[in-house]
Amino acid sequence: MATTNDLKNGLVLNIDGQLWSVVNFQHVKPGKGGAFVRTTLKNVLSGKVVDKTFNAGVKVDTANVDRREMTYLYNDGADYVFMDTDTYDQVGISADVVGEAANYMLENSSVVVARHDNDPLYVELPASVELEISHTDPGLQGDRSTGGTKPATLETGAEIQVPLFLNTGDKVKVDPRDGRYLSRVSAK
Repeated sequence: MATTNDLKNGLVLNIDGQLWSVVNFQHVKPGKGGAFVRTTLKNVLSGKVVDKTFNAGVKVDTANVDRREMTYLYNDGADYVFMDTDTYDQVGISADVVGEAANYMLENSSVVVARHDNDPLYVELPASVELEISHTDPGLQGDRSTGGTKPATLETGAEIQVPLFLNTGDKVKVDPRDGRYLSRVSAK
């Protein structure tokens, strides 16, 4: 248990049996009446975002969420298998929990797995990942109807929009949160 004075971004609260992560909070002290805390909460499982107001000093139930660095090993068909980098334990996580992150994970890549009471909640990728383009059509310099982009299939099977100058075999940096092309990775 904590009070509303202990709220901070990223803290996970247990409200009515559901887990909510604090995205934003603001202590408000109006000239008339009691102080309160205005929060923006995101449901950990569904991603739904809501605004909620708490009176100042009220006790809130915090959830113990264990965030661990893990290495993605392989997909065995039903589950994605991860290895804890500290204990070397292997954990199978269902495709429902992994979700869209599967489109941007390569074998042996590092991810963060969040767990509550040993149940996996979600898989978090770094802010950007480097992937190779496995297929894209040649870009025609005169074709500007698509704003200078074309579809490209990445080595993981995900499809994103990339600039016309990129070719099959190029490495690109991608934002895994929204599948947006960030930049080309220069050859070393």
